[in-house]
Amino acid sequence: MKNTKATLSLALGTAIALSAVAVTAPAEAASKEKCYGVALAGQNDCAAGPGTSCAGTSKTDYQSNAWKLVPAGTCVDTASETSATGHGQLKAF
Repeated sequence: MKNTKATLSLALGTAIALSAVAVTAPAEAASKEKCYGVALAGQNDCAAGPGTSCAGTSKTDYQSNAWKLVPAGTCVDTASETSATGHGQLKAF
């Protein structure tokens, strides 16, 4: 009986912790935006174009089709050595 109570307590605690993560993740994602051309090689967050699959697969610094999540509203102020404007872009370029 003692082990059953401990197991149930652990399961309940885990469920509560996971539900808290699920609630905060969308709010955090909403406060971020994809910013193209600002990630260093291998430090993109996902989808870096042909020849890459996802996070950490960009081949060059400031790759124009690789994005990094940045705080919402800051992308176009973030430096990019490959962008025509010298700043990050909200779309691949």
